[in-house]
Amino acid sequence: MTTGLFSVAAGRRRTAEALLVAGVATLLLAAPVTAAPIPLQIGTDPFTQATCAASTTTNHHANVEPDSFSNGSTIVATYQVGRIYDGGACAIGFATSRDNGATWSSGLLPGLTKYTGGGTFDRATDPAVAYDAQDNVWMISSLVLMEAGGAHPVAIYTSRSTDGGITWGTPVLTNDTSVSPDKNWIVCDNSLASPFYGNCYTEWDDNGVGNRMEMSTSTDGGVTWSVARTNNSGIIGGQPVVAPDGTVIVPTANANETAIGAFHSTDGGVSWSAVTTIATIRHKAVAGNLREGPLPSAEIDGSGVVYVAWTDCRFIRGCKANDIVFSKSTDATGTAWSAVTRIPIDGTNTGISHFIPGLAVNKATSGATAHLGLTYYFNPSKKSTQLSVGFTASSDGGSTWSSPQTIVSGMNSTWAATTSQGRMVGDYISTSFGSDNLAHGVFGAANTPTTGAATSCSTSALDNCVAPIDTFTQGLASGSLSGANDPVLFAGTGGTDAQSFWNIVDNNGIKHRD
Repeated sequence: MTTGLFSVAAGRRRTAEALLVAGVATLLLAAPVTAAPIPLQIGTDPFTQATCAASTTTNHHANVEPDSFSNGSTIVATYQVGRIYDGGACAIGFATSRDNGATWSSGLLPGLTKYTGGGTFDRATDPAVAYDAQDNVWMISSLVLMEAGGAHPVAIYTSRSTDGGITWGTPVLTNDTSVSPDKNWIVCDNSLASPFYGNCYTEWDDNGVGNRMEMSTSTDGGVTWSVARTNNSGIIGGQPVVAPDGTVIVPTANANETAIGAFHSTDGGVSWSAVTTIATIRHKAVAGNLREGPLPSAEIDGSGVVYVAWTDCRFIRGCKANDIVFSKSTDATGTAWSAVTRIPIDGTNTGISHFIPGLAVNKATSGATAHLGLTYYFNPSKKSTQLSVGFTASSDGGSTWSSPQTIVSGMNSTWAATTSQGRMVGDYISTSFGSDNLAHGVFGAANTPTTGAATSCSTSALDNCVAPIDTFTQGLASGSLSGANDPVLFAGTGGTDAQSFWNIVDNNGIKHRD
C-alpha cells in the first residue's frame, strides 16, 4: 500500500509571476528560438522535525537526488524525502505520470523506514527506478540505513508496483550481506530479442571492502534476487544499461572518482568482465560548498550504443571550470569507446562550471540520428555560488547540440539541503524521453527558505527549507553547436597502468555517497 498519495496537474504549473511573489528562484526565458519550459513541482517533503526527527540535523522540507525512467507514456520518478545531514533521508518518494508528464501522482514508498507504512529502518537513500516489461512491474531500488552506532547503510530493498507505478507494495530484500552497501542502481532487460528478456539487475558497491562491485539478478519480476556476484573491481556510481542482444554494460567511476570505465556481462549476469578504462577524470570542485562529483550518467540508444556523460575540466585552461563531457561505445560490449568530447554549452573561456548531468537517449532512435537530452546544473557566472538548471539536446548522436536553455536560475547554494559532504541537490538527476518523443527533466530545486535565516536552508532553523523535486518537458531542438574540435588540455586513459584504477583498496581516497 502506498503512503500519502496526492496528485498534481500540469495545468497548475507555476507561472513566473507566482514564483516571484512566492520568493522562489526566478525562471528565465532562454535566448534560443523557443522559450524555456516552466517547471512543475512533483515531489514535496510532508514531514517536519516533529514527525521525522531522524536527527537534530534533518533538513525539512528538502527533497534531493531524483532518478526517472519511462515506458510508453508512463514516467516514474523517485527521490529522497527529508534529507538528513549525516546520511540518508526520512523516506523515499515517487511521482508517476501516465500521460507523458501532463499529470502526476506522488507519494511515499511504504515499508522502508519507520516513518512510512510499517517500515523498520531508520533512513533510506539512493533510489533508482526501472521497468520490467516481461512482468509489467515497476521497481524502485533503495538503500536503507540504521542509526545505532552512527548512521550506516545495511541493506538494499526493491519496491514493486504492478499497477503502473501508482501504488507500491512491501519492499523485497535484494541484499543484506554487504558490509557497507552504497550507490545502488537498477535496470531490466526489455528486449524481446534478448535471450535474457525479463532479467533485472541491481548493482552497487560495498564501501566496507574497498568499494567492491556487487551485482544481483532477478528473473521473476523482482520477487527474488540472486546471491551477489562481483568482478573484484573498486567502483562507485555504476549505471547498468542493457543492449538489444541482452549484453549488460555498466559505465562507472572508479572508487576514488579519478577514472570513468565500463564492464559488461554477456551471460545474463552469471559473470562480469574486468573494467575497461574509458578516460581519466579531471575535475574542479564546484563553488558554494556543493556536494557533487564526476559520477557518470549513462544511457543506451535503440541499437545498443551506450552514451556516458560526466563532469570534467579537461578542456578548460588551468582546470578553472567544469564542462559536461561524453563518450560513446564503439563496439557491442563496451570495451571500445570514442574520444571524450565536450558538450558545447558555453565557451571554454567563460569560467562557468556545469555539473551533475542527467542524460537521456530516446530508445526509439539510434546511430547517427539518435536523440539525446541533457539536464544539468551550472553556475550562472564566473565565481558565482548560485545554481541554475539548464537543458540542451542533440538529434544526431551527439555530433551537434542545440543552444542551451536555462530552465531555472537564481537558486542560492545555501538554499539546498545541508549534509556532511556539502550542500546537496543530489549526486545525480535525471532526464527521460516519453512516448511523445519529448525530454522530461527531473531535478532537485532549491528555493528561498520560509523562516529562520533568510538566506539559508539550515538545520538550526528546522523545517525552513523549500527544496522540492521539479520536472519540465522540452522538445528536441536542432542545433549546430559542436565541441568536437575543442583542444583537450588534460587527457589520459592510464595507459599500461589503467587496470590499477580499479583495484580494491581500503582507505585510499575511496568515496561513499549515501
